[in-house]
Amino acid sequence: MIPRLKPVKTDSLKEVCVTRFEELIISGKLSPGQKLPSERELAIQLGVSRPVVHEALVDIAAKGLVSLKPRIGSVVNDYRKEGSLALLNSLVNYHDGKLEPKLLEGLLDMRVLFETENAKLAARNRTDEQTGELNQLVQQEQDAARNDISLLTELDFQFHLLLAISTGNPSYPLLLNSFKQVYTNLTGLFFSMPSVTPTVLDLHDQLSAAIEKKSEKDAVHAMTRLLAHGEKILKEIITP
Repeated sequence: MIPRLKPVKTDSLKEVCVTRFEELIISGKLSPGQKLPSERELAIQLGVSRPVVHEALVDIAAKGLVSLKPRIGSVVNDYRKEGSLALLNSLVNYHDGKLEPKLLEGLLDMRVLFETENAKLAARNRTDEQTGELNQLVQQEQDAARNDISLLTELDFQFHLLLAISTGNPSYPLLLNSFKQVYTNLTGLFFSMPSVTPTVLDLHDQLSAAIEKKSEKDAVHAMTRLLAHGEKILKEIITP
């Protein structure tokens, strides 16, 4: 018996509109302070319903790209001043995986501060259960096929998320989760080069071992090497 097929899904109209607005603003075709046409006019231009336009504007407003002002309408923001974390993934997507050097440097510098702190605190505060979970993730990474980029990317994120949870600071995993789209976007590019994977898995193993023995020094050292390796490869791949 042939199973019932599910409908083919495409990007929603709202997402298409969001992407169109993002491209216009990020590219500079729409300038800060510029007022957008009314939702009705935008709906006509885009060939969609007014509610779809409204939902798209609410989405980009949450990212800091526009401000929705009563009786005035939608006004373009300077996203460098008003943008939120949610905008980072849009910037990566807009540049098709390529990032401006300053933005890439900023992301990598921020990651060093955050991840080395996570490594140190995870070694200090981890539980025995978390140690076991880390070891299981390392084994899953070892067992994964080297060409399964999607799986390696997800396991890598789960490894770093568990480190954040193991710090004992409840805000750290929330912060990392807020970066998940950007994080996995970049690590997906990273794992597209199979030659990098053995080094990553070896350093994950060293990091897990350091956390298990509660050696903050060794954990920070392993994390620092891991980040330096990642920075070198990412700059080669995604710098314009």
